[in-house]
This record gives sequence, C-alpha cells and structure tokens, in this order.
Amino acid sequence: MDRTSGRTALRAQGRKAAAALGGHQSSGTRHPLVAVAMVLPLAFLLAVVFGGWEAVITQASSVAGMLGR
Repeated sequence: MDRTSGRTALRAQGRKAAAALGGHQSSGTRHPLVAVAMVLPLAFLLAVVFGGWEAVITQASSVAGMLGR
C-alpha cells in the first residue's frame, strides 16, 4: 500500500507542476483515428526507407487468404 500512495503523490505533484507552467496535461484518452493519423506518416516513411512494401503485401495477402477472400 505504501508504494501506491507514493505513486499517487508523484502524479499529483506532476499535475501541479504542469499547471504552474501553464501546460495542459491530457487525460490519457485519444480517439483511435487521431492515433492512426499520428502513426501512419512514420509507418510510411519506415516502409519506404527499409523497403518493407514486399513484407506488407505478403502479410496482407496471407491475411486475405485466411479470411477466404
């Protein structure tokens, strides 16, 4: 129980620091489409840089085959 109260105190301290600096602390929830929009450019860049298109196509065709399409 001692560890839990310590973590709670640290969270409260972090919120106070963020409020003092004028920052906004998010509640930790994000719409799934926003998360996808954030990650897709990086995923595209990594696929182009490392040549992962063949792997993506192979995996997609395997999944489609398992689904019967």
